[in-house]
Amino acid sequence: MSIEQLQPASQQQANVYLPYVQSAKRNFLPLALSLYQKGILEGHRKIEASESIPFVASWNVATLPSDLTRCRIQFEGNAELSYEVMMASFEFMSFLIELMENHKRHRLTDFPQAFYRKVLRIDE
Repeated sequence: MSIEQLQPASQQQANVYLPYVQSAKRNFLPLALSLYQKGILEGHRKIEASESIPFVASWNVATLPSDLTRCRIQFEGNAELSYEVMMASFEFMSFLIELMENHKRHRLTDFPQAFYRKVLRIDE
């Protein structure tokens, strides 16, 4: 399923995450929540001066914003290029919101740079 085919989550479902989302980004919350509930995403990591690398990300769907979400991401269908990260679901939701914003602007399905920094544990 592509992002264009997503149906927004209900306002009642989105309300649970409202305290965790900046007001400027709240209009993307229903679609990001709908994507979150799917538990899987195929996209392409943009690489400067090179071709984009396809990836598949999958995650468990948590009930509450404070519950942990475990996200696995695999590049080019290669098991050696698999990564896993755990974070609170509200934090993962913020990355999905940024992904939705970038998709709307650039028609590219990719996580923000901060997500990859977390996956690769660069800032730890």
